[in-house]
Amino acid sequence: MDWLIEPFQYEFILRALLAGSLAAIACSLIGTWVVIRGMSFMGDALAHGVLPGIAVAFIIGIDIAIGAFVSAIVMVIGINLVNRASKLSTDTGIGLLFVGMLALGVVIISRTRSFSGDLTSFLFGSVLGVKDSDIWLQAVAAIFTLVAVIAFHRLFLALSFNPEKAATLGMRPRLAHIAMLTLIAIAIVASFRTVGTLLVFGLLIAPPATAALLVRRVPAMMATACFIGVSSIFIGLLITYHFDTAAGATMAGTAVAIFFVVLAVRELALRIGRRTQLQHA
Repeated sequence: MDWLIEPFQYEFILRALLAGSLAAIACSLIGTWVVIRGMSFMGDALAHGVLPGIAVAFIIGIDIAIGAFVSAIVMVIGINLVNRASKLSTDTGIGLLFVGMLALGVVIISRTRSFSGDLTSFLFGSVLGVKDSDIWLQAVAAIFTLVAVIAFHRLFLALSFNPEKAATLGMRPRLAHIAMLTLIAIAIVASFRTVGTLLVFGLLIAPPATAALLVRRVPAMMATACFIGVSSIFIGLLITYHFDTAAGATMAGTAVAIFFVVLAVRELALRIGRRTQLQHA
């Protein structure tokens, strides 16, 4: 029992748990729709595409969260413009903006020597050093995401399963798609300080994907994903404290590991069930 309680006697660990949990909740709520719609590549592109915005914001001396959000919105607008102006697939537009924004970020960083020391924390997070402002930002993002997924639930559902019918019913699927992308951007921007831009994708995809193995209804998937995400943060911090590992990577890796454990147990249970049915037959 001491092994479980000891890390959380320290204030910075408790702050990390709170910040990580808020990040996991925001990512899990919108990440559920990312998994349902098969938009993992989009989520990955947005998570990496904020890098030039972070770099520019750092250079001119403004909050890097502002730069990251502007960069994410530019990607959202750019992807929609490519899709409208050409007959190329959505993945092509995402790939072009993904590579372009990432390349721009690397170019900016390569020209700014003083920035390289802070690059690691932006890419991989600094959950053990989160500030009050970071926690407040994540709390606002989590609440806003929760309200938005409730308000847009019917639109997102129609968009995910029958966008053509949604259009005929006047549900404006294109607007719903843009709203969904914006929520993904908000979750990523609010969470990158905690787990970093490279690892936030793990929280965005792994908990909802695990929930999809266990439940079918969307609200149940969201609730299950949030629980799995928060559990990943808790377990990841325990591992970090006792084994001195990188906190952000450990938390994201724990979320992915839980997915494969659940998948293995599920497959084992299905095989045992089939064997039992055959024996009875």
